[in-house]
Amino acid sequence: MILKFEKLFTYLFLLIPLFLVTGPAVPDIIITFGSIFGIVYIIYLKEYKSLIKINFNRISFIFWFSLIFISIFSYNRINSFQDSFIFIRFLLIPIFCYFIFIKDFKILQKFLIFIFTLVVLVCLDTFYQFLNYTSENGFGSDLLGFQSNWYGRLTGPFGDELIPGSYVSKFGLLGFAFLISIKKYEKKIILHSIYLSSILYVSYISGERMAFATFGLGLFFLFIFLDGFRKSIFLSIIFGFILIFITTYLHPFYNDYKLVESTQYHQGQKIEKFFKCNDGTEEICSKIINVQPSFLKIIKNFDSSAYGEIYLLSYKMFLENKITGIGISNFKYLCNFEEGYNKMMVNYKCASHPHNIYIQWLVEGGLIVFILFIFYLFFLISFIINNNGEKKYKIISIAIILLMFWPIMSTGSLIKNWYGVSTYFIIGLCMCLSKFKSNY
Repeated sequence: MILKFEKLFTYLFLLIPLFLVTGPAVPDIIITFGSIFGIVYIIYLKEYKSLIKINFNRISFIFWFSLIFISIFSYNRINSFQDSFIFIRFLLIPIFCYFIFIKDFKILQKFLIFIFTLVVLVCLDTFYQFLNYTSENGFGSDLLGFQSNWYGRLTGPFGDELIPGSYVSKFGLLGFAFLISIKKYEKKIILHSIYLSSILYVSYISGERMAFATFGLGLFFLFIFLDGFRKSIFLSIIFGFILIFITTYLHPFYNDYKLVESTQYHQGQKIEKFFKCNDGTEEICSKIINVQPSFLKIIKNFDSSAYGEIYLLSYKMFLENKITGIGISNFKYLCNFEEGYNKMMVNYKCASHPHNIYIQWLVEGGLIVFILFIFYLFFLISFIINNNGEKKYKIISIAIILLMFWPIMSTGSLIKNWYGVSTYFIIGLCMCLSKFKSNY
């Protein structure tokens, strides 16, 4: 019976990349029940003694215990204990992926094929939506009928979620691992370049700056360290930037407006869009649109930008709660109900989290949790490096970890469903990939 459930959850885990397109609910349900099954499986087969000897598994549980421990000192203990306790479901994803659900190389290859297919489909769908543009209404529907409610941003197949760039940038290199694992595709430089440059391009047109920047960083890392594939990586970067240059020159989204006002505030760039009026004449109409501020404007006026205010507030919270932090999922609570903190948010409402993984652990968990998280990443990378797979797959795995955990960027919250599930699921796949050996 337990072996039948193992097969069931293996196939459910296989579908997580697809379910992530539908939203956070279904993937969270799968990993929650998958984690419960994994615990029963390990106890039933009495494998817990061998698993606990592995440093990565040890630090995972120590990190989890630290979240629960600091909750004793949190401002809102209910929020902190609740989210700390159930966070174990995320930490168990990599462990169970590696030791239970993806033990077989054939299963891993099915994962990689499926991910490659999904990344290609998301790229095509998002690009279709990008072409479906009018100056008056912005981007129209994608192939599934989803339409962006935020002018100038693409949804792709994610409904009202503005995350197609984040999705393809996170999963994209796993699809590349599939391409170089098949003998007939391994030396197809043009195929590699088209695939990788498409991801770079879609990350850019999606409007997700961090997705574009971190995927570019991942490609740069692979260009330096991935022997035998430098030509593919180099051409993908060249193709990607040529596409971006041509698009910004020709696509009306980047050219059919006049800049009215530019500030550092959220949606602080005001532009006037021009289009033909709908009265059958050649008369030109216009309307004012608020879009994201330019990157340079944010840097020049960082203190009063949205990120500046959030990070300065985070710094103050940390200084006053250095060791144990304010408590997990306490950032918005404290900002709303502590007058001294609330006053620091001059131009914006209180955010739900600090918008950076490292700052969030530092503020909400203090030095205890932050240091243990650094150890968690150290043992994760060490696990990948010391695994017995081929070097090229280890390098790709490390590039993906670097892409997801680059410290200088805005991020979602690892405590929350979609970001947490996708991040820890990909960690699990990277661990599995690091033991992969091509079987032609």
